[in-house]
Amino acid sequence: MSFPLRTSTKARRAIRLTGLIAVASVAVALAGCSGSQGSTTLDTKAKVKIEVWSGQVDAAQTAIEGLAKEFEKAHPNVTVDLSPGASSTDQLLQKLSAGFAGNQYPDMSYAFGSWAGQLEASGRTLDISSDVKKPAVKWDEFTAAARGTAQPTGKKVIGFPAVVDNIGLLYNKTLFDKAGLAYPTKDWTWDDFRAAAKKLTDSANHIYGYGYSVSGSEETTWQFWPHLWQNGGKILSSDGTKAEFASPAGDDALSFLRSMAVDDKSVYLDQTDTKFGQLFVSNRIGMITSGPWQLSDLKIGGTKYGVVQLPGTDGDHQTVSGPDIWALFDHKDANRAYWTTQFAQWLTSAEQDERFNVAVGNLPLRSSEATSDAVKKESAAYPGYDVFVANSQNVKETRPTTKGYAALSVEIGKAISSVLQGQGEPQAALDKAASAADSQMSK
Repeated sequence: MSFPLRTSTKARRAIRLTGLIAVASVAVALAGCSGSQGSTTLDTKAKVKIEVWSGQVDAAQTAIEGLAKEFEKAHPNVTVDLSPGASSTDQLLQKLSAGFAGNQYPDMSYAFGSWAGQLEASGRTLDISSDVKKPAVKWDEFTAAARGTAQPTGKKVIGFPAVVDNIGLLYNKTLFDKAGLAYPTKDWTWDDFRAAAKKLTDSANHIYGYGYSVSGSEETTWQFWPHLWQNGGKILSSDGTKAEFASPAGDDALSFLRSMAVDDKSVYLDQTDTKFGQLFVSNRIGMITSGPWQLSDLKIGGTKYGVVQLPGTDGDHQTVSGPDIWALFDHKDANRAYWTTQFAQWLTSAEQDERFNVAVGNLPLRSSEATSDAVKKESAAYPGYDVFVANSQNVKETRPTTKGYAALSVEIGKAISSVLQGQGEPQAALDKAASAADSQMSK
């Protein structure tokens, strides 16, 4: 998700959701080869121009423009034709689709991770599988989820990670102090979490222990995945063709959330995706599960808060991530392919990432950056940032990037929302959602 500077929580969440909606609504053109044949043999000294769509605005765009000029200075034969690509990031997929049809598309573009499978299916992506195996690339420094998103079907690596994130547990110190509760620790279980949420809830004064989205959107869905994974469940079958969330693990996970929402009445059920964050800032909700994008709002609001990793199941504290990628595209030109890959590798190196992603408030892409001065500076400015950096080690699973995921997300999102509002039983709702998802994915 393209998060130029510290955009508001509402804007960042909207970006995530529109990215997924675009997958469901835009058909990527599949036809033909791109333009005329370029150089068939590599000449690293030949003059070459590569076109890059950044998906950035404001200070983030200025930063990447400066980096592109540095790359050009180091490689005088290379011109980086850099632009945002579209008026907003979520419009890039539609523009890429049109470009594929008209043989007018860039060498590299920012892309929401949820688009990855559809981009690979276009037949236009560059396969850099052999490049990322080179020791200098340090591919293993990216999280498993980020690497998996760049390899949507497991057959090709179509780009480099561009932005990574994860969710942790944010707690409101003011409400914890008022309730006389000890603050959460990294060793908390979900039972500890449930007990605290119940004690924090003060229905007479409209204060809730926890907030959860019941809009049925991807916000509803992706908050559920850590519960599923920690219980040993899976979202999809290994071949990506069948929903597997309607399992005993899924039933356990949804039953737990239902017990809080329906039995304990300790959950603020947010129909909008945005109010639970606002109510946390204003001391009306004791705990939320959210990401580093929330920290700016908390600082502006003067909220007293803390951050720990998610509560766990049997010591498993898995979280969820929604990585985005720099997608690379094939123009049948050896020189363009080489320099596009070189630029993407350079841009996502630790040295450049600290001056780009970390500098604008995103998490570092690489594990080697965790103790860097740039991360320390960001952590000092935004308490809890370092917890999210460390929480990257709890990113174990890749959120699916297949074309069918958008439909699956809609179906399970509706199931979660209905159950948390007391309409139906967990297993029956999940079974119905899985059946509907399978039907959609088979089309």
